[in-house]
Amino acid sequence: MNEDFSKGKRGAVVKPDPNKVRITIRLDGDIIEHFKKQVHASGGGNYQTLINDALRAHIQAQPNPLEETLRKVIREELRHVG
Repeated sequence: MNEDFSKGKRGAVVKPDPNKVRITIRLDGDIIEHFKKQVHASGGGNYQTLINDALRAHIQAQPNPLEETLRKVIREELRHVG
């Protein structure tokens, strides 16, 4: 073996998306396995991207913003009081 890595650079080969934030999160093992199986079944990809997409779809599927829902609940409760 005669590889010369003296001019090699440390760090990621592919620069991360600047819009992404690195975090540490603990998820149930069956959740991770579900997404990994989906990636495997589709022939490749990234299970973390699938989790991100699932979270985004859930957020976008919410019919009303929290503030609007809270205002509605408060109005209904105030009707019962007065």
